[in-house]
Order: sequence, then structure tokens, then C-alpha cells
Amino acid sequence: MNTLTIRIPDQLAKEMEQVLARDHLTKSELVRRALAAYLLQHRQGGQPFSSALEQAGDLVGCFDGGPEDLSHNPEHLFDLGRA
Repeated sequence: MNTLTIRIPDQLAKEMEQVLARDHLTKSELVRRALAAYLLQHRQGGQPFSSALEQAGDLVGCFDGGPEDLSHNPEHLFDLGRA
């Protein structure tokens, strides 16, 4: 077996530790499974991971009109989620 050393952001390490505890896996086993799943998807012609922006990039900015302050004006959120 080969050895691989990687560096990951703190948040990713924290999430990984939660999965390890929940699923009773070692770090090595989790990384092996994740890499195997990624390579299988790649072999089958699947698309690699992409962000929501990458997936819907053609929709960003495609609408005309609407309030210019929608993203930061609390008045627009007053009845959000109320039916």
C-alpha cells in the first residue's frame, strides 16, 4: 500500500471527524472510499463536483427588474416563509 499526505482546511477536517465518529471509519478508509467514488464517477463519464454557481451560472444576472436591494433590505424578508 502507498502512503499519501494531504492538507485540508480546518472546516473540512472538522466535518470529516464528525463522519468518522458517526460511521466508525478511519481517516484512511474514508479517503479511500471518497477517492474510489470520485474515480468511478470519472471513469463513467460523470461530471466532477461543481458549485451551485457553476451549475446555474447561466441564470445568474439573467433577470431584469426586481428590487435592487433584495439581498440586504430586511423589509423584503418580513413575511418570508409565511403561508
